[in-house]
Amino acid sequence: MEEKYKTLEIVEKTPKSSSSSGVLYLNLNRPAQRNALTYDFFCEFPKALYALDNNPNVKVIVLSGAGSHFCSGIDLSLLKSTVGDSNSVSGESLRRQIMAMQDSVTALERCRKPVIASIHGGCIGGGIDIITACDIRVCTEEAFFSVKEVDLALAADLGTLQRLPGIVGYGNAMELALTARRFSGLEAKELGLVSRVFHSKHDLDEGVRDLAQAIATKSPLAIVGTKTVLLRSRDLTIDQGLDFVATLNSARLLSPDLTEAVMAQRLKRNPVFSKL
Repeated sequence: MEEKYKTLEIVEKTPKSSSSSGVLYLNLNRPAQRNALTYDFFCEFPKALYALDNNPNVKVIVLSGAGSHFCSGIDLSLLKSTVGDSNSVSGESLRRQIMAMQDSVTALERCRKPVIASIHGGCIGGGIDIITACDIRVCTEEAFFSVKEVDLALAADLGTLQRLPGIVGYGNAMELALTARRFSGLEAKELGLVSRVFHSKHDLDEGVRDLAQAIATKSPLAIVGTKTVLLRSRDLTIDQGLDFVATLNSARLLSPDLTEAVMAQRLKRNPVFSKL
């Protein structure tokens, strides 16, 4: 029985010509609150990703926001309840709560399936934490972004300050984090935060569908391996990264799964092979 979520919705949009697309949409689903992140979200998000990751029918996950915005950041009620009475909350207890929330966001990187962030409207604070942990980010022209935490007298603590420099460069990340300024979807493309910008929400939805389908047609083994190597190599030297991918592929080159994938590609390119 499929689990019901308070803050999320899982949808499969199946093309008319197919019984299954292999693409699942994981929607932040509190549109009236601009998808602000609550305690329930941080409990449900890693569970939903784990379920999708372990579903053999899922090949690509699209993460998007219901309503007019992707995510307005952490719900202020969560901040109040987390801090509470300063006399009753210890520093170590608060540290553990923050680390648990960090782990919920890092679940995006633990997920073996590629995750595409489809961004429209606002992507603020905690929304930046989330998208920087995704594998691919695309947005609309009217989307807007802000690393907002300094305006709340905080340092962003769920992954933005660790991941954003590797995406947009150290200097750009420093400027965005220290000013909390709002920047557009077009500037996000210039900075490298997103790889594509679409004119409208309709264009975004169609573009994401095509992008996800293009990935879903590839060998799942190759997609999982590529994501794994890229994430591991991010924190390694080039030599260490090369050693890691050599070790990974040397095991997979002997796998019957690889032989099947290669033959499938040969059949796709040259139907003559189907007679052999």
